[in-house]
Amino acid sequence: MSRVCELTGKGPMVGNNVSHANNRTRRRFLPNLNDVTLQSEALGRGIKLRISSHALRSVDHRGGLDKFLMKAKDTELSDRALKIKKELTKAQAEA
Repeated sequence: MSRVCELTGKGPMVGNNVSHANNRTRRRFLPNLNDVTLQSEALGRGIKLRISSHALRSVDHRGGLDKFLMKAKDTELSDRALKIKKELTKAQAEA
């Protein structure tokens, strides 16, 4: 399973461990990913996603999963999130 947020596209970054003697060794900074179930009001069901804690705060700030997905760029979203966004647009068009 890849360590990439499904909503924001945030992934691992690389850097250095720096010792007291200023020796540098390469390391990875992994995103804080969590398995969460977010409720969609338009679809009327819960959706399981693997997102970063930063993305979870962004979803709360924007007013829920539906509003977050409608405002998000398609290039940042994963394939699953794009599929959910398509379902949302279809559900909102019917309503």
